[in-house]
Amino acid sequence: MRSQPALLSRSTPAASGVSSRSIAALLDRLEAQSVELHSIMVVRHGHVVAEGWWAPYSAERPHLLYSLTKSFTSIAVGLAIADRRLSMDDRVVDVLPDHVPADISEQGRRLTVHHLLSMTAGHSTDSLAEAWQLEPDDLVKGFLRVPFSEPEGTRHTYDNATTFLLARMVERVTGRSLPELLDDRLFKPMGVDHAEWDRVASGAAFGFHGLHLTTEAVAAFGELLLRGGVWGDRQLVPREWVELATKRHIETRQLEDNSANPDFLCGYGYQFWMSRHGYHGHGSFGQQCVVVPSHDLVVAVTGGNTQAQAMLDAIWECLLPGLDGAGSARDDEILADRLRRLSLAPVPGSAAPSRSGAARIDASAEDSALPDGTTVAVEPVDGGWHLQLGASLKVAVGHGEWRESSPLGRPVVAAGAWQGNTFVADLYVITTPHRVRLVLDADAGTAVATWGTVPLTGSSLQLHLRSPLMTRPDVA
Repeated sequence: MRSQPALLSRSTPAASGVSSRSIAALLDRLEAQSVELHSIMVVRHGHVVAEGWWAPYSAERPHLLYSLTKSFTSIAVGLAIADRRLSMDDRVVDVLPDHVPADISEQGRRLTVHHLLSMTAGHSTDSLAEAWQLEPDDLVKGFLRVPFSEPEGTRHTYDNATTFLLARMVERVTGRSLPELLDDRLFKPMGVDHAEWDRVASGAAFGFHGLHLTTEAVAAFGELLLRGGVWGDRQLVPREWVELATKRHIETRQLEDNSANPDFLCGYGYQFWMSRHGYHGHGSFGQQCVVVPSHDLVVAVTGGNTQAQAMLDAIWECLLPGLDGAGSARDDEILADRLRRLSLAPVPGSAAPSRSGAARIDASAEDSALPDGTTVAVEPVDGGWHLQLGASLKVAVGHGEWRESSPLGRPVVAAGAWQGNTFVADLYVITTPHRVRLVLDADAGTAVATWGTVPLTGSSLQLHLRSPLMTRPDVA
């Protein structure tokens, strides 16, 4: 697999005023909390001082960012405004008149770009599911039909559909798709040569979700924001927009489960969360871009089950105290060695090179990734296996190594082993946070295939192995 040129320069922690022990302490804490990280990159004074990927994840792989995508859509809005094609006071009904329902409310008629960016349209909960149910073929129209419970501009409600509307408005006024606009104005000038987008059934990019980027591209995005929109000698994003988007516009509320999330109670900007230190873009399962201007610091993280608050707490309590402190070359070497050896736990067991197995999926298991009755066959080949799942999915599985295949276009990386009469394999949908564990009981002729964390776009493994993923916009 080709790797793109480095986007950011490299340095050592000690040379950039970072104690390697503080980064090690951050890793220790997250490991003790059983947090599944896939990558981490720490940037100080514009230099990458620590970077690591937990195998089978790797530096050149793009990773699904979930709602961190929203922060990139915010930049697209800022570019359209800078080009005088859009303004903060432009109303949805004026920009997208062909998506206005006949029975639209007066509040729906008043909604502007500002209300969408700040998620203050007036819905009491995320409107996405209801909007989709009301208008399966037109999410904009469905959004405008969902009843409003609060006056616009008065209360923040995390509402995915607002960003979908922003993406469509940007596309309407610029005449370009969201991916095309960001490729031309942001990614290519920065040197990011591969940005993949999941799409709704019509082919449009979600806008609120679905962008896949490498960890370094996410870190570079954070550094671009830290520099006020400047990259090299070019002002890619107006400084005024960066400052406007990353400042507090509305207070945020305690989560319904009353969990302790102090960094989500600091207010909301324009598709950015304010933090106790700086601000951050956030996506489900642990996708984060944390920008701390007061410390000239960016931290980019991808993960599989990471609680955002746990990650932020670790940054504030482990990493920040180690800034501008004493560091040593020996500590840097120890940390670099640790980062080189990162890996998710492989499946233990034997190769049993002549052993095969067959079964049918029992989909009564919680979070099943395959339909009930799907045939499963395990055949040994070249020190590993071919895993046949139904008629259309053939996956390569390694023993003691990761093997890659792309049965439907999107890569899956897998390793497994025999444990007595049971075959166990982990299948990582490697450009996403998600993994399926297959457990086949050769004696009983039954198997289960369950997600570690179920993708927010549904539980079908087959759906998530297609590239690009195209589905209805049902992300929760």
